[in-house]
Amino acid sequence: MTSAAPAAPTPEPAPSSEPEPATALAATSLAPTGHGLWRRGRWYLLTAALLLLSAVVLAALNQDRSYPPLDPRSYEPAGGHAVVALLQREGLKVDLTADPTVPAADAGTLVLPEPDLLGPEQLRAVATAGHARLILISPGPAALSALVPGVRTSDENGGVPYASVRSTAAQCSLPEAVRAGTAHLGGLLYTAGSRGEGCYERGHGYPLVAVPTGRNSDVVVLGSGDFLTNELLTKDGNAALGVGLLGTEPHLTWHLPDYTAPVAEGGGLKTFDDYIPEGWRWAGYQLAVAVLLAALWRARRLGPVVSENLPVVVRAAETTEGRARLYRRAKARGRAADALRRAAAHRLAPALGVPPVAGAPDPTALSAAVADRLPERPAGDVRALLYGPPPTDDAALLRLADDLDALERQVRKP
Repeated sequence: MTSAAPAAPTPEPAPSSEPEPATALAATSLAPTGHGLWRRGRWYLLTAALLLLSAVVLAALNQDRSYPPLDPRSYEPAGGHAVVALLQREGLKVDLTADPTVPAADAGTLVLPEPDLLGPEQLRAVATAGHARLILISPGPAALSALVPGVRTSDENGGVPYASVRSTAAQCSLPEAVRAGTAHLGGLLYTAGSRGEGCYERGHGYPLVAVPTGRNSDVVVLGSGDFLTNELLTKDGNAALGVGLLGTEPHLTWHLPDYTAPVAEGGGLKTFDDYIPEGWRWAGYQLAVAVLLAALWRARRLGPVVSENLPVVVRAAETTEGRARLYRRAKARGRAADALRRAAAHRLAPALGVPPVAGAPDPTALSAAVADRLPERPAGDVRALLYGPPPTDDAALLRLADDLDALERQVRKP
């Protein structure tokens, strides 16, 4: 009985020496891909989206306009719309303006709720505008010296500088105060001066001082405008006093002050910090805390590096691609070019019989050997290719890699 001969083993296909398809090389291309751009920019886009969403939410929450105290447009308890409505019912023309320098032709009654917020030039313009009546609410030394020089704050003479707002009797002969009787006066206290008359006396000063400045003009200084607010206008004689003081002329101009302008202490020059709104200061503090937290987060220590055996063998191509991506992220074109040139020199030296010197082939000897092998290429061009300056961009780095590959193929070509 004969046994069958064993089958001959099937020969394995010889490895192909043809280059890999272009699709395999596309994975190592330096051209940015959509996925890579998304990975690098997604956090910036998320941050921008959050900022935009926050701005929209804040804008939606702040749609209800708020006004400062004693603003004639405000219906809030601290606003001053009620007294303006009473004056308009009496036939007065009421104008609201952000510029208190009204021409003399339109002179009537001018109300300045915060005269210290005006600059020196604006105060001089108001003083020369020729208003029939000028009402100053809570003026400080700078406004007093410019608009009514004879009146001073009570604390300058050793008196009580401020008094609480409460119902007080007039105790003076000013017609408007006599008709009103008791009213809610207080706030800053002033001296009447030699020509003025003080009403509603509180300690060593007056919360209301009237000073004639001409034949048919005067200045009324109020320590507080609380009696003109919507909340207190209906109490005691506040309405009568407000209408009497503000309604002597057929035309009333109410100044809307810029409350973001700081008041310089003592009337001195304003510093740069005075022009920074309070909200921006808090925003700066919050930004500093956020930067500190981000620095602590990014500077955290993860402990020493621990060596670990790889569970699988990593292909050389993956290692090369990973190192190339690190070079690209760091924009280390010079180091990448040096690595390519060193590798090419180490491969060319044995093929040309150039001995190594201190572990590397001599640049002059290697360049001369390559030039001898390739007479059509000058030695200077070969040396510039193998030991030239680093490339300036990614395209130049790619050209360098292609030129080195072409040089090796030409040298090894039989």
